[in-house]
Amino acid sequence: MCRAKSKWLAFTGALLSCLEMISSANTAPDIPVIDRAYSKLSNSITVEWRAVLGATNYMLTAEDGDSFIETTVKNSPGTVTGLKPATLYRITVRSINSGGKSQPSPFRKVKTVLAAPILSVHSPSCDSIAVSWKAVHMAAGFSVSLMRSDGLGRMLKQNTTNTSLIFTNLDPGTLYTIKAYAWNANGMPGDDFTYNQRTSPDAPVDVKVAFNSGALRAVVSWMPTEGALTYSVTVFSGLLKLKCNTSSASCIVPSLQCGSEYYVSVTAYNDAGSSEPTDAVSLKTVPCAPVNISIEEDEPGHLLVSWSSVSLGHYYVVFVKSDDGLEVHCNTSYTQCHFQSDCGFTYFISVFAYNKAGQSPLGDVFNYTTAPCCPSDFRVVFMSSDTVRVTWAPVRGADLYETRAAGGSGVVLCRDTATACTLSALQCSTPYNITVYSFSEARGSNTSCAPQHVATAPCSPEIKNISKEGLSVISVQWQPNNEEATYVVTARGEAGLWHCTSTRNSCTLMDLPCGSAFSVSAIARSPAGQSLPSYSIPLETAPCCPNDLILAQVTQSVTSISWSVGRGAQTYVTTLESPKGQAKCHTLQTYCLLGCITCGTNYTVSLRAISETGLTSSCTYQGYSSSACCPSGVKLYRLSNKGIRVFWRASDETINYNADLRGSKGNFSCTPSSGLSHCDITKIPCGDVYTVVVAPVTDKGPKVTFCPKKIYSVTCSGSSVGMVISRGKSNVKHI
Repeated sequence: MCRAKSKWLAFTGALLSCLEMISSANTAPDIPVIDRAYSKLSNSITVEWRAVLGATNYMLTAEDGDSFIETTVKNSPGTVTGLKPATLYRITVRSINSGGKSQPSPFRKVKTVLAAPILSVHSPSCDSIAVSWKAVHMAAGFSVSLMRSDGLGRMLKQNTTNTSLIFTNLDPGTLYTIKAYAWNANGMPGDDFTYNQRTSPDAPVDVKVAFNSGALRAVVSWMPTEGALTYSVTVFSGLLKLKCNTSSASCIVPSLQCGSEYYVSVTAYNDAGSSEPTDAVSLKTVPCAPVNISIEEDEPGHLLVSWSSVSLGHYYVVFVKSDDGLEVHCNTSYTQCHFQSDCGFTYFISVFAYNKAGQSPLGDVFNYTTAPCCPSDFRVVFMSSDTVRVTWAPVRGADLYETRAAGGSGVVLCRDTATACTLSALQCSTPYNITVYSFSEARGSNTSCAPQHVATAPCSPEIKNISKEGLSVISVQWQPNNEEATYVVTARGEAGLWHCTSTRNSCTLMDLPCGSAFSVSAIARSPAGQSLPSYSIPLETAPCCPNDLILAQVTQSVTSISWSVGRGAQTYVTTLESPKGQAKCHTLQTYCLLGCITCGTNYTVSLRAISETGLTSSCTYQGYSSSACCPSGVKLYRLSNKGIRVFWRASDETINYNADLRGSKGNFSCTPSSGLSHCDITKIPCGDVYTVVVAPVTDKGPKVTFCPKKIYSVTCSGSSVGMVISRGKSNVKHI
């Protein structure tokens, strides 16, 4: 019993211990104590306190009676922001953990510092900066300091109760940093405000003006000014004002007027403003080009040039340049100059005015042309019997030329600006007077030019007849229509050129090649030149005979004939003729076969070459003899001594024959004595088939190969040689 009670007491003690620990963990932390509270910025207060055991966060509270602001921080110090400047706040701190918040700490009263003044800054001059601001609530005074932003020099500081002040004796074009704050009646400073301001630049120095007389523009330059970002150049003359803006230390002012005086000043600019303009620099431009220029030829060979005076012109120079490139000039302070001139020249005259700035712009360039000179040494070249080309050297001052040919039945004119003229439609073989005149728009024509006497070339002959006087001889006749002319006749073709010459009305062309086509024309020649060729007359020579002709007998009654090409021939007619008859062939080819030839006959051979137009050449060649006739009735007989006799019927007893036997066991031949129509072959093997040919033998060449063949079978028994096996026949005959 007692033991059970003891266990229960132990359990109760343990339970109370656990409950005590849980209660401690869920209890709010202690109240913190503020050590210090202060304001450095007008919108915040910073609080410092001692840490509280078990606190995980702290809540700062600022109250001004109308509102309150709370901020939670992790630890000390902490800052409450979003406050109003120059306002008294009650500051408290609470500690926080998972058990809750502590009670507020004892409060501290803290007043936020004054707000910073908002500055308005500008640079009224190159060495001063003006600072102003609006009044700050609860401010008793203000402190403003200024120092170069690059750290050079000393800092300037001024205290004032006003809301504006000016810093003077500053460096022009320099960036300054300005800081300002207000303080209260206790002298405590508030927030500060910082502003960077640059002083306006100083006026540029060492301004120089360089004038370009050719372009009528000025280049203005100066020494760079400290702190200047851009520059403006002002150029004015009376009511005219020109401006040029740049970021460099020079500027080009274009479009200036001649004969004017300008005043130039330069102003520097930066983000703070502008400098004072520099003292004006005077710029006098070149004078304008002289006007009212007149040119007179007061007497032959002399020119007078005059003009009106111009503003700012100190002296004048007149340039006179002739069209051959020669130039002279006159320098004078007056308004006229004298020059020498020559005929046929164009003079280009310009007048310039000068002063210290330079030469005036180019004004009008005047030209004056004297009367042109006559063309001389002109050359006449005959292009044909009725056309001449006249050329000459250019004449000074001439704008137009007129070429006149007088003679024959009238006058032929040619006008052109070129130094050449072609006169056509002249009469052939006629004398003319040719004159070339020069014209000038300024001075008219020079009519004193001398003529040149010429004669035109001969007239073209007219071919009346062309006749053949021989195989290669052609006679040409024409109508003579010129005096003292030599005529040349030309035959022109692919084979070449052939000529003949005569002073009469005909000439003969010799040795013209056969089978050729020609174009025949004639011209006339005289010391005046050569006529145009006459109309061409076509001429064709007869075709050439073939050089080579070959005959070959194909069969006993057919002969092949071939020949080389005859130039100019289109077709050929070949003929073999004998007392026994004629064989003829007409062909486009260079060969043909002639039939119905009689063997053993002498023939005459002829060939006619015919051109496309029907011209014919008859050609003869060496005679031809056909081969002897083949024998007939060829038979074989067996002899008693195992020989064979070949028998035939001869067409002519004067012809010699040869017999050939060809078989698988050997080839055999025999030739009889003159006048016989048989021959014997001894010891010929039996039991074989032989091909037998009997052909005439000639002294001029190989044996005749076209005689018919007989096939015999030679057996080894009986008295008969064999059976005739005749190709193309069905009968079999025994010997």
